[in-house]
Amino acid sequence: MFEGTGVDAQRARYERPELAWMFFRNFLRHPATVASIVPSSRFLTRCLADIARRDRPRTVVELGPGTGCTTRALLDILPREGRLLAIDVEEEFVVNLRNEPDERLLVQHGRADCLNEALLAHRLAHPDLIVSGIPFSTMPAQEGRRILQQVWTSLAPGGRFLAYQVRGHVARYAREWMGTPQVRMEVRNVPPMRIYCWRKPAGAA
Repeated sequence: MFEGTGVDAQRARYERPELAWMFFRNFLRHPATVASIVPSSRFLTRCLADIARRDRPRTVVELGPGTGCTTRALLDILPREGRLLAIDVEEEFVVNLRNEPDERLLVQHGRADCLNEALLAHRLAHPDLIVSGIPFSTMPAQEGRRILQQVWTSLAPGGRFLAYQVRGHVARYAREWMGTPQVRMEVRNVPPMRIYCWRKPAGAA
C-alpha cells in the first residue's frame, strides 16, 4: 500500500476507463512521445514509489506523467511541504493533471529538454529525485543526450534519477554523465518495463 489517506480512492481516479482511453488516443496521435498504449500498471508505480521512498525526497520532477498514475504514487510518498513538478508535452495530459487538487503538484506544459527553465520558472531547488517515463528509444540520440545532461546537472548531489523504459537507449545516452545504472525488471506491466536507477555522487557539482 502507498502511504497517505484515501489511497484506494485516488488510485481508482487514475485508473478510470476514460483515462485509459485518453492515453490510448494520445498514443495513436503521437506514438513517438507516448511510451505505451496503456498507462503504467499499479505494480510499476508501486515499484517506482518504493525505490523513491528510501530517500525521502522533498523536491521531485516527473518527465512524461501521462494521465497521472505514477504522479499519484509519487505524491503519496512526498512530505506535506514537498513539491512535485510534472512536465508533459501532450496538452491533454497537462489539462487533466491540472485538475488534481493536491497543492504540492505543479504542472508544466513543455518538452523535457526545457527542464532547467521549468525549475527556474517554478522557483524550485535542485530536485532530490527525477523520474522519467518518456521513451528515449523513439527520439533522436542528440535530443536524448541533451535531456539527460540537463537531468544530471539539475539533480541535487546525492539525488536519484529513475527511468522506466521498454528499451535500453537511456542507459547508452546517459553513460557519458551518469555511468552504469542499476537495473530491475517489472514484468507486471504492459509492456514489461526496465527500471534504470542512477544516484548522483554526494560531492558532485
